[in-house]
Amino acid sequence: MNDPTNVIALGGIRKVFQADEVETHALSDVHLDIRRGEYVSISGPSGCGKTTLLSILGLLDTASAGSYVLNGHDVAVLNAAERARIRNAEIGFIFQAFNLIGDLSVQENVELPLTYRSGIGTAERRERVQESLERVGMAHRMRHYPAQLSGGQQQRVAVARALVGRPAILLADEPTGNLDSRNGEAVMALLDELHKGGATLCMVTHDVRYAELAQRKIRLFDGRVVDEETYERLRHEDEQRLDALIGQRVETGV
Repeated sequence: MNDPTNVIALGGIRKVFQADEVETHALSDVHLDIRRGEYVSISGPSGCGKTTLLSILGLLDTASAGSYVLNGHDVAVLNAAERARIRNAEIGFIFQAFNLIGDLSVQENVELPLTYRSGIGTAERRERVQESLERVGMAHRMRHYPAQLSGGQQQRVAVARALVGRPAILLADEPTGNLDSRNGEAVMALLDELHKGGATLCMVTHDVRYAELAQRKIRLFDGRVVDEETYERLRHEDEQRLDALIGQRVETGV
């Protein structure tokens, strides 16, 4: 029976990509529960499956095998239209590249997800936009356009857009990846503030410093969830193999 305290419940998730008769196992037997109000980070080396996992969590991709329950919805039985509707209602996305539309004002960018929902009138949409922008400290920039904002300000607007639909969970994909250290730290402080205010957060990051700020840390290695000790051992073995390979090439002049 599904635990009602879980926003996300993954069981035995596998993802296999096929190309030219070659199978690539991006995820192998991933089990992951995220409870309401939790702040979870997912980290690991490049190519370990972080982006693939986040795409599945965000209903942007489907698993090859395994079960996924999102806020009470069994994802496996949803058709494309239902997936789109639930994605819009239950998930707020924060992207590395902000993904703001340059021809739309800050207000219009934040309001956009609500225009795809039925039953929300203009007055309520504007009220929600105002509330979301106030939460991220950007209400005073409502009439500006993305090009008139700094990178840090654009990411704050992107966070407001993710919040405006009052989703069950926020999924953040490398939210500081396009920011300098000062703006990156400011965005991380904002995410921490949102978590303390009750938001459920799942963040993918390659930056160990930011991963450590989360309430719970998940490590991925070669498509598998591993504990900290195993992660460090595998990472060390990987580094040793790479050093040995470089040494062989130096010796042979390749």
